[in-house]
Amino acid sequence: MATFQIDTPFLENLKNLIQEQEDSKLKRKFKPMHYADVAEIIQLLSQDEATYVVKLLDSETTADALAEVDPDIRESILDNLSAKEIALEVTELDTDDAADIILELSEDRQEKVMSQIEDDEHAQDIRELLKYDENTAGGLMAKELVKVKEDLSVLKCLNEMRAQAEYVTRVHSIYVVDEKNRLKGRLSLKDLITANSKDKVKDIFIPKVDFVTVDQEKEEVAKIMSKYDLEAIPVVNQKKELLGRITIDDIVDVIKEEAEKDYQLAAGISNDVEADDTIFELVRARLPWLFLGLLGGLGSVFILQDFEDIMSEPQLRNLFFYTPLIAAMAGNVGVQSSAIIVQGLANDVVKGSLFNRLVKEIGLSLINGFALALVIIIFGLISQQEFNVSLTIAGSMMLVIVVAALVGTFIPIVLDKRGIDPAIATGPFITTANDIFGIFLFFYIAKLVLGF
Repeated sequence: MATFQIDTPFLENLKNLIQEQEDSKLKRKFKPMHYADVAEIIQLLSQDEATYVVKLLDSETTADALAEVDPDIRESILDNLSAKEIALEVTELDTDDAADIILELSEDRQEKVMSQIEDDEHAQDIRELLKYDENTAGGLMAKELVKVKEDLSVLKCLNEMRAQAEYVTRVHSIYVVDEKNRLKGRLSLKDLITANSKDKVKDIFIPKVDFVTVDQEKEEVAKIMSKYDLEAIPVVNQKKELLGRITIDDIVDVIKEEAEKDYQLAAGISNDVEADDTIFELVRARLPWLFLGLLGGLGSVFILQDFEDIMSEPQLRNLFFYTPLIAAMAGNVGVQSSAIIVQGLANDVVKGSLFNRLVKEIGLSLINGFALALVIIIFGLISQQEFNVSLTIAGSMMLVIVVAALVGTFIPIVLDKRGIDPAIATGPFITTANDIFGIFLFFYIAKLVLGF
């Protein structure tokens, strides 16, 4: 499928049609578009223009698009729609997307919208989904699925599937349940169409089926679906009763959200913020980590003051000029190590002995440190620096690199074991800690070796 191009001339033409209320031309413009393109256009229009488009087009066109747009933009559009208009939109959506939109409304508006949904079964399914925590499998799942009872014949099974599939956007799997709606397994389409029409479902279904419970964390669900390469996974309660299913598109959103959160944590931003948030929200998200960096900087000042005697030795003053280099190397190595560990923890591939991992990191950092130390020694020879000073700087840097790598490896693993998001370790926390350690070790070793 060719990518739809939304350029400036197209957008300007669209805005003119909206301003002149050329409804028939607008409908023709939007008719061939994919809902993702409609969503992108809505986000590029003003609030009034976007509302006009949503009101103009039929719900079959705009419902999926509304589910895709940024929540803040969607909220502003929903504020300008009546309860009846919102009900028409959510009626066209799968229950999971419908529940997400309803959840953004005030409690008073939620009830008004729910009362306007004519499909009682759809409304009941949405009400059930609203009960679950949005960070759990229950908050992610949709009620639309195809399930058949194990005691049906193949012929009746096919008829039942046809009836249910009419209301399901995509049929990823056919689930098999017993009389009490407990998940028993899944049906292979190949086995179904090659079976005798008089055979029973219980004779041909596959009992092995991956599933998650309704209260499992959404990040855990994402790991399971990623690990087993699943397009969909059924959701059950503690009695193993089939409640719904989670599809891969919902998991992609979870992975994206988690990646954005980890990226912001790694950059030293404590809250989920965006570029167009208010100044106060941005300050609140950034200032705590900047304050931590300030404390780390002050700590470095006190360390340097303890070694001020070095300034009385003309041949050793060059050590001070290497302070930014040592601090930068410590911070960079620490962030590299912690970033790899955080990524491994997120993908559930960091396993085995912590001791073995630390030994491996020491070996790696010694190799890297030795290569960089050679560069320092060569630089000292070129700049005619005293060899013992160059050797001290190179040796100190090797030790600093080893310590920084150990800190960058150890801290994220410990945080993860304590149930704390390890992504916070890759930001200013690791950088500041390694800056302080690096500067202290640098001057302490220099003092021991050079005797000032």
